[in-house]
Amino acid sequence: MEGEEDYGFSEEEEYYYTDDGDSHDGLADNDDSALQWAPPKGSTTKVITKESLLAAQREDLRRVMELLSLKEHHARTLLIHYRWDVEKLLAVLVEKGKSCLFTEAGVTVVENVDDDVPLSSSSTITCDICIEDASSDNATRMECGHCFCNNCWTEHFIIKINEGQSRRIQCMAHRCSAICDEAIVRNLVSRRHPNLAEKFDRFLLESYIEDNKMVKWCPSIPHCGKAIRVEEDEFCEVECSCGLQFCFSCLSEAHSPCSCLMWERWSKKCLDESETVNWITVHTKPCPKCYKPVEKNGGCNLVSCICGQSFCWVCGGATGRDHTWSRIAGHSCGRYKEDREKQTERAKRDLYRYMHYHNRFKAHTDSFKLESKLKESILDKVSVAEERELRLKDFSWVTNGLNRLFRSRRVLSYSYPFAFYMFGEEFFKDEMTDEEREIKKNLFEDQQQQLESNVEKLSMFLEEPFQQFSQDKVMDIRMRVINLSVTIDTLCQKMYECIESDLLGSLHLGTHHIAPYKSKGIERASELSSCWNTKLGSTDEYLPSGGTSEHDRPSGSGSSDDSGCSYRKRAKKEGGGFFDLNLPAEIVDRN
Repeated sequence: MEGEEDYGFSEEEEYYYTDDGDSHDGLADNDDSALQWAPPKGSTTKVITKESLLAAQREDLRRVMELLSLKEHHARTLLIHYRWDVEKLLAVLVEKGKSCLFTEAGVTVVENVDDDVPLSSSSTITCDICIEDASSDNATRMECGHCFCNNCWTEHFIIKINEGQSRRIQCMAHRCSAICDEAIVRNLVSRRHPNLAEKFDRFLLESYIEDNKMVKWCPSIPHCGKAIRVEEDEFCEVECSCGLQFCFSCLSEAHSPCSCLMWERWSKKCLDESETVNWITVHTKPCPKCYKPVEKNGGCNLVSCICGQSFCWVCGGATGRDHTWSRIAGHSCGRYKEDREKQTERAKRDLYRYMHYHNRFKAHTDSFKLESKLKESILDKVSVAEERELRLKDFSWVTNGLNRLFRSRRVLSYSYPFAFYMFGEEFFKDEMTDEEREIKKNLFEDQQQQLESNVEKLSMFLEEPFQQFSQDKVMDIRMRVINLSVTIDTLCQKMYECIESDLLGSLHLGTHHIAPYKSKGIERASELSSCWNTKLGSTDEYLPSGGTSEHDRPSGSGSSDDSGCSYRKRAKKEGGGFFDLNLPAEIVDRN
C-alpha cells in the first residue's frame, strides 16, 4: 500500500486501536457525522447576564412562593438561607416540616392580621434602642412584632449593608433571628442614602450567584460580566460565551484528568521555588559559619567558603585548612549518619521524579500551543486543496481531526500531573500498598503510552502538505486521520474510565473528583432566556431605582430573539442611573 511505504507503518500498525475485535477500517467510506464538533442541542450549562439573572431568580422564587403560599421576600429569605437549592429546601420541608423550615431560615409569617395593622397616626412609642419617644409616622414594626424608630432602623440597616450582610439583615431585638422585610430596608435606606439602597438591591440580586453553588462568575480577566449556571454536576468544565474554558469547581483553567486539589498543588509547585530548594539540597551544603550554600567544584573533600571557613564536604563539620591527600588534620567523620544520607537521597529522588513528570507535561503543553498556532496554516492548506479539481470536496475531516488533536493533547498534558500525585506519597501514601501502587501505575502508563503514540501520529498526518498530494494519497491521509480520531477518542474514554473506576474510585478518600470526559470537547454554555412569567409582577419591580423599564426604552435600543426577549448591554452607573451587573459588586465599589 502506498501510504504504508510513505509513512513507514507496517500492516500490524494499520489499525491503531481495536476493541473486542472491532476495527475502524470502514470509517473512511462513511460521512464524518460521528466526528462533528457541534455542541449538543440541550446544553446543560447556561450563561447568565443581567436580564437572565432576573429570570433565573424569579423562576426559583415562583416555585417556592406557589408551593408554600409565601410573599416574595419570604421566599427569597428561604432561598438565600438554603443557598438557592430548591431541592434541599423541599427536602427539609418534607423531613422537618414547615415550622422548622421557617425558623431555621429566620422567616416570620404573620398569621394574625391584627399584628400587621399599622400603628395609629396619633400614637407614640418609646424606642427601646435610643430610649426616645417617636411618633407612629417615624416608627416601623417588623413582621416579628418588634417596633423601633425609623432612625434606629435606618442606622442598623446602613451598618449591616456596609458590613456585607445585606442579604440577611436580622431584627435589632435581643435574640430575635427574624429577617427584616427587604421592602422596608429599601424604603428607609433610600431616604437617606439612595446609593446604598441601590447597593442593597444589587446584593439581593447577586445573591443568586454569590450564594448558589451551581452558579459562578466567569473568571475571565478582564471580567466579561457573565456568570455560568450548571444543571447537574458542579465537578465539570465549561466554556463561557466569552470563549474562556475553565473548571467550574475551582475556577482555574480546565485541568482534567487532574482533580482540583492536584492541580492546585501542581501549579504552586511549578511556580514557587520548591524545586530550586531541592536542587540546592542535593548539590550544595551549608557553610557551618555563614550558612550560605556551597557547591563543590573539585575532588578534594576539604571545601572553603567565600567567608574563609573551611569544612568537611562529607559531614559538613568545620575544620582547619591543614590536610593531606587521605585525611584532614584533627578531623574524623568515618561514622555513618543514616538520617542525613537518607534525606539527601530522598531529595535527589524526589527532584528527579518531579523533573520526569514536569518535562513531559511541559512538552505536551508546548506542543498544544504550537499546534494551535498551526491551525491557520492547516486551514490554508484546506482552502488550497478545495480549489483543486479533486473528487474529494469535503475536507471537514481536517478540522475534526484538529479539534480531536487539541482535546487529546490537553488530556495528555494534564495526565502527567495526575500521575505525579496519584502514584506519589503526598495524597495516597496510606491508601495503597507498594505492590498495588506499582500495578495501578503500570496500568495507567500503558494507556497513557497508547494515547501518546496515536496523538503524535495524528499530529504528523495533519501537518503533511496534503494540498500538494495526489488524490489517492489525500484519500489515504483522510482515512488515517479519521481512524486515528476515533481511536484517540476511544483511548481518552478508556483513560477516564480507568481513573474514575480503577484508580480514584477504589480509594477511601473521596476528596478527589475529576470532570467527566466529553467526546465533543468542553461544552459551550448557551444563553439563558431572559423571559419570565409575569405573575410575580412587572420587570420594573426588579430594576433598581433610577433604572429604565422595558416600556421606557427607545425603539431599537436592544436586540431581540425570536421569542421577543430583549437582550441589551447594561450601561454603567453615571450620576445615579444604572448600576452595571456585568461586574461583581467589589469591582463596582472600587470604581
